[in-house]
Amino acid sequence: MEPDAGLAEAFGAVARRLRHVTREALTPLGVTPWQARALWVLADAGELRPGALAERLRIAPRSATEVVDDLQSRGLAERRPDPADRRATLVALTAEGARLAERIGAARGAEADRFFGALDPDERAELARMLRRLSG
Repeated sequence: MEPDAGLAEAFGAVARRLRHVTREALTPLGVTPWQARALWVLADAGELRPGALAERLRIAPRSATEVVDDLQSRGLAERRPDPADRRATLVALTAEGARLAERIGAARGAEADRFFGALDPDERAELARMLRRLSG
């Protein structure tokens, strides 16, 4: 096996494990990873047009519409008119959505601390530096 192939395989295994433990951490909160990401992005941005949300989530606009519809039906997000363009809408979190986004952040942070706890602080800093470099 090529050294880079082994590295890619190891990276993929770690990524799958991290997705699995993150999904488990979100289950008690009643949200899927996609919903959690959307809540997190909206909490950070304040409000976004659905197309901008899709770009930040790196999903198709139609998929973002489905995520927003689901969040809105659960009372976690709302659509409102865009004051800059009457034809456009903005998506923002409701108070309940903002509270849930905070809980998601806390759960993800605690899970990340556990997950990366096998590394000492210097190793975590080095890993973060390398991943930022690879992510472009």
